Amino acid sequence: MDLTYDPPSAFRHAGDALHELVAAEIGSSDFGPDDYRPGLNAYLHAMDYDPRFHEQGRRAAWGQIVAILRGRAHAYRAMKQHPGFDRHPVVSPVVITGVPRTGTTALHRLMAVDPRFQGLQTWLIDSPMPRPSIETWADYPQFRKTMAGIDAQHAAAPDHQAAHFRAAEEVHECCMILWHGFTSNILACAGPSAQTYDAWWRSQSEAASYDYFRACVQLIGSNEPHRRWLLKNPGHIENLDLLLAVFPDAKIIQTHRDPGKAIPSLVSLMANLHPLFEEGRRQERSENMLIREVAKWSEAVEKAERVRSRFPEQVLDVVHADFHADPMAVLERIYAFIDMDIPETLRPGLAKRIAEKPELARGTHKYDIADFGMTADQAREPFRDYIQRYDLLEKAR
Repeated sequence: MDLTYDPPSAFRHAGDALHELVAAEIGSSDFGPDDYRPGLNAYLHAMDYDPRFHEQGRRAAWGQIVAILRGRAHAYRAMKQHPGFDRHPVVSPVVITGVPRTGTTALHRLMAVDPRFQGLQTWLIDSPMPRPSIETWADYPQFRKTMAGIDAQHAAAPDHQAAHFRAAEEVHECCMILWHGFTSNILACAGPSAQTYDAWWRSQSEAASYDYFRACVQLIGSNEPHRRWLLKNPGHIENLDLLLAVFPDAKIIQTHRDPGKAIPSLVSLMANLHPLFEEGRRQERSENMLIREVAKWSEAVEKAERVRSRFPEQVLDVVHADFHADPMAVLERIYAFIDMDIPETLRPGLAKRIAEKPELARGTHKYDIADFGMTADQAREPFRDYIQRYDLLEKAR
């Protein structure tokens, strides 16, 4: 959450000023192909039409737009500075995906304990570059900037920490690179109100963003090109075809949970961010968000099913309740699927993370679906076939 930049009087007229600001800050006016501009223009127009900003929220929204474009400019500057970064293919990355709030983050961070994997640390997502030695990270102004931004957001929305804690040095989600293309579900829902952008986004392809994503993965991993990648993003289930186009030999782990629990948890997570940007309408927006997220993710799981049916050997299913009950048993299945062993030297570290449950260290994420104007059964209805397919109605196991 960056409050450094004075927002324009009209977002929709600020495109040129935005590019000039970022170019001056980065020292480069190379933003890559222009495929991001339609999405940026749609989003800038939405920011004038949809939200009811308070003063600080307007500043925060502008800071977020600056940060996204800055990340893109930073990536293209680094690509130019490191020719040949893309000469090595990304071989058989392990990709965790699934409806949000189905255990993707807990599984991702648990597997990241394994030093044989490399991942997308939050600060490198914000400022893509070849990953330097970890001992030097604190020396980079980009690292310190990400830390300051996260601290500011946690201070402004403390409830968000219990729901989804972030740290500059920890692995984070691919969507935070994908949104550098300004064609992103995240822009549509996890920030200021953006219904007109959402309507535009739903008819767009994210293919260009996935090409950019692959290039950033190659860039960030270029100092260790043969180290296996561990990636995570719930939104990949809506774009498995695009994911497999850029990483054709990916090993995909798809997590599953009762949507009557997962979707309201997601809405609660996003609703916690609403006061950072807007005043009023929180109840109304939460209710609208639940309707939107139920429709979006029920469509996404069926689209994923159609795509994955063509790649049956590349997808492994993990049910949230099974992972919660016996994480090590699930890890044994995953490591067999990805053709890796679990060395005896690694097991204590995995067991320690499981026992510590760091995802719960900052409080319990509490929510009630009734607060969002829908019952759990109503939320489950569009997922009926999906729930039956993976036996997701939670019961004693």
